[in-house]
Amino acid sequence: MPQSVDSPLSAPLPKVRAAIIGASGYSGEELVRLLLRHPHAILSAVTSRQSAGQTIAQVFPKFASFPLARTLRFSEPLPDKLASEADLVFLALPHGVAAEFAVPLLAAGCKVIDLSADFRLRDPAVYREFYAHDHPAPGLLPQAVYGMPEFKREAIRSAKLIASPGCYPTSILLPLIPLLRHRLIKVQGIVANSMSGVSGAGRKAELDYLFVECNESLRAYGVPKHRHLSEIEQELSDVAGEKVIIQFIPHLVPVNRGIATSISASPVRAVANAADAERLQGEITSAYIDAYRDELFVRVLEGNALPDTKNVTGTNVLELAWRIDVRTGRVVLFSAEDNLIKGASGQAVQSMNIICGYPESAGLEG
Repeated sequence: MPQSVDSPLSAPLPKVRAAIIGASGYSGEELVRLLLRHPHAILSAVTSRQSAGQTIAQVFPKFASFPLARTLRFSEPLPDKLASEADLVFLALPHGVAAEFAVPLLAAGCKVIDLSADFRLRDPAVYREFYAHDHPAPGLLPQAVYGMPEFKREAIRSAKLIASPGCYPTSILLPLIPLLRHRLIKVQGIVANSMSGVSGAGRKAELDYLFVECNESLRAYGVPKHRHLSEIEQELSDVAGEKVIIQFIPHLVPVNRGIATSISASPVRAVANAADAERLQGEITSAYIDAYRDELFVRVLEGNALPDTKNVTGTNVLELAWRIDVRTGRVVLFSAEDNLIKGASGQAVQSMNIICGYPESAGLEG
């Protein structure tokens, strides 16, 4: 049975036993950090075939100050064993592999939060188009909830399977969804350019991601059809009520972590002069206030400030801002996030907090 959190002010909250499959990758490492310090979670198991038998502190010396990190050992990823050790399991695995673990874990009664792309798309044909193989568990797609807390909170609350959003989609959807909901921008002609740190490629030894290949280098990749386009267009189309197709151009930049995104779109009502711009400015401000006034992890910037990765690295916060360009008649949106936290592990823990009835900020502040 879950243990309880002692509180002199309120009834104890049940502690959730949480396991991480694939805990030795970058997102897995962040999950370990967040769960070791989480006030209402017990990190009950961590798996990695390459690190099996070693303690967390041996693999990640930075966590040695946590007593649990000196005793809890990485193990082989055995679903039956994990189901007996955990109430909730995070899958920090590549797409195509995560689904193979989700099936037996869900059958055993565990709740699953998947950080891969395996359950983000509702249509298995779209998955096949963008990921070049058949979906491993199409029968589970109808029950998966897209885990973007700012817009799916109630669905997340009762979900057993969470598809945590990708890092690029998070940086694009949070700026765009309020404006599409309020019918302030056209669905045609949206262009998103994103720059990501090298950790977005995962912890792997490949030529393109070696230091000497990435340092002092900027380059686009995944053009014109990056895999994340599929979930971006799916979610935008849901909001718009019609098919949305965008141009998305990702870039690799020589920083460890962080994503900066710039998006341009055409307003529904033309902007031809200063009066038009002032009117649209007020409408966009209202749309963002409506969406994010109570959101802890979306920071809408004011004045001349623009999002900057240095302000969000190491946090679960996404910054956003916008400008209206009268000369081109377009709106330009900006966002910045930590790709490993708000774009991955932090957002996943945020969903765990909602599922378990914890304060949404638990383990994510500071």
